[in-house]
Amino acid sequence: MAWATVAFDLLLAVGLGWLAWQSMHGTGLFRAVVSFMVFGLLMALAWVRLDAPDIALAEAAIGAGITGALLLSALSRWPEADGSPDVDRRRRWAPGFWMPTAIVLLSLLGLAAWRLPAPGLGVETAAALGLAGVDNPVTAVLLNFRAFDTLLEIGILLLGAVVIWSLGTLSQPLAPTAPSPALPALGRLLFPAFVLASTYLLWRGGHAPGGAFPAGAVLGAGGILMLLAGARPWLTSDEHGPWRWILALGLLAMLAAAVGVLAVGQDFFQYPPALAGPLILLLELTAGLSIALLLFALYLGGQPPVRWDRGPTP
Repeated sequence: MAWATVAFDLLLAVGLGWLAWQSMHGTGLFRAVVSFMVFGLLMALAWVRLDAPDIALAEAAIGAGITGALLLSALSRWPEADGSPDVDRRRRWAPGFWMPTAIVLLSLLGLAAWRLPAPGLGVETAAALGLAGVDNPVTAVLLNFRAFDTLLEIGILLLGAVVIWSLGTLSQPLAPTAPSPALPALGRLLFPAFVLASTYLLWRGGHAPGGAFPAGAVLGAGGILMLLAGARPWLTSDEHGPWRWILALGLLAMLAAAVGVLAVGQDFFQYPPALAGPLILLLELTAGLSIALLLFALYLGGQPPVRWDRGPTP
């Protein structure tokens, strides 16, 4: 069956290249957006083939799901009636420039991959895994050995939400008119499955691929699905609890853990081995919830008002 695996991988690579070309040079923006979303799904499958299921989940939820929803929302606001700009997109395709550029870039990427040392830091990570508090090396790196990098990543998400919300308050919901009466019911049916999948990914992250980022991405995609199905944005502290403060929960929890260990004689972000497991579990929970709400807030494109106009009562 080795030939079948090779043939599948080749078809997958060709499909990714064709969809990437369609996304950039297809006739019509709607077709380009759909091609981009399908590209994200196939890219998730490619990550599975590379034995990286955690990255595959994030790619499917963020690359195909959330980013696709953002593009469709932007496309619905395009001033042209057909959703396409008055530009001949075929003129953008210049094989005399792009083909040699692509060959040079791929050659440099292959040379860089060939020059990379093997196995990198895998030996050191495996040797220190017993002190990390988790059995999964990816989670150990993200939330223990290189936790400062994760702190900055969550901080960038929070900064993006703050900047977008500072541009003003939303005047109307982002949810478009439902194309089918079944969409709200489908959203209510699928959202518990998103919550269950996120909970499973959080639990799985301690010993297998998973963790806060895939869980937060899946939960955030579920929230955006509910918004597209007609739900109201409830990120207002006056009506439905302190949800806006939870946007910063992941960053605050990581800062508290980093500074708190100083009180017991450890260095910054150096967990005591006896407390590493519970601390990472707490950080996973807070970061997962915070990432989900941050992705939801970024999709809104502005700060939701405290009192949302529900429209005239029928």
